[in-house]
Amino acid sequence: MKDQNSNGKSNELLLFIWRNRKVLIFTGIIAGVIGIVVSLSMTVLYKSNAIVFPAATSTVSFSEQRNAKASAMDFGEEEHAEQLIQILQSSRIKNRIINQFNLAEVYEIEPDDENFNYKLGQAYGEHISFERTRFGSINISVLDEKPEQAAKIANKIVALIDTVKNNLIKERTIPAYEVNKRKLDKLNQEQNDLVEEMDSLSALGVVNAEARANLFSALNESKTAEDKAFFKDKIDVNLKYGAKYDALADLREYRIEKLTLQEVAYEQAMSDAYEDFNHKFVVEWAVPSDKKAKPKRSVIVIVITFASLFFMIITLLIRDKIREIKKLA
Repeated sequence: MKDQNSNGKSNELLLFIWRNRKVLIFTGIIAGVIGIVVSLSMTVLYKSNAIVFPAATSTVSFSEQRNAKASAMDFGEEEHAEQLIQILQSSRIKNRIINQFNLAEVYEIEPDDENFNYKLGQAYGEHISFERTRFGSINISVLDEKPEQAAKIANKIVALIDTVKNNLIKERTIPAYEVNKRKLDKLNQEQNDLVEEMDSLSALGVVNAEARANLFSALNESKTAEDKAFFKDKIDVNLKYGAKYDALADLREYRIEKLTLQEVAYEQAMSDAYEDFNHKFVVEWAVPSDKKAKPKRSVIVIVITFASLFFMIITLLIRDKIREIKKLA
């Protein structure tokens, strides 16, 4: 019974369409023409793509305990890709691209527009996008009326990755470098002061513990009163300052070890602060496209045509329903 009702309604719909075929054909033709005109009036855009992989690390390690998992030769993982997308979407890159390529003029946004920044940001997002692929790489897509311009913008964005990330890193590493430099300078000064103090004691005749033990043997083996007096003076000086000299010698060795570690930290901090590193692997540079990406004219024409036919059918059904109601009234 339900199948019969369904078939009956289908037949009624087909009969309705057949009765109004002239109107629907005319509507389809008009809609198709309008779709063609609309699609032809739309700006043609070309797309260029650049693909990059984030690097796992971009620093040079001065430590002997080097992390093998964080080699500069390793590709970054998901978190590195997400961080790179954040940098690509930052105003540091966006503002440089907008200014260098005069995108406000390209997107026809007037400088005195009260919503200038909002409209420019919207247009930028519609033409330039970043997406993480399933392989872990970042796809940089740029749409522009000129294929050469689209490729230039995409490649400039790739080039700016290192510039912007290095600047971000330096905002933190330069203060760290200055702290390490002050620590190293302080340790060097303390070491120099200590060495000067030891030199002053050495000038008085103070010697290390091993040489000090030999002074007593030398005194006992002395043949002349002059020699005995010489070694006795040496022994008296060493008895007075020997303990201090030994303490300074131990402190010097401790500070030498500390200085060595601080020098490594200083070299690491200086490298991080002032060396420019590469933070990505460029898998594919953007090239000018020879095929338009937008608009898809055939899709536009088909959508407008079918949408017009659908609304015309609805309109005709409503018209017939109104006529039936009027007849019953």
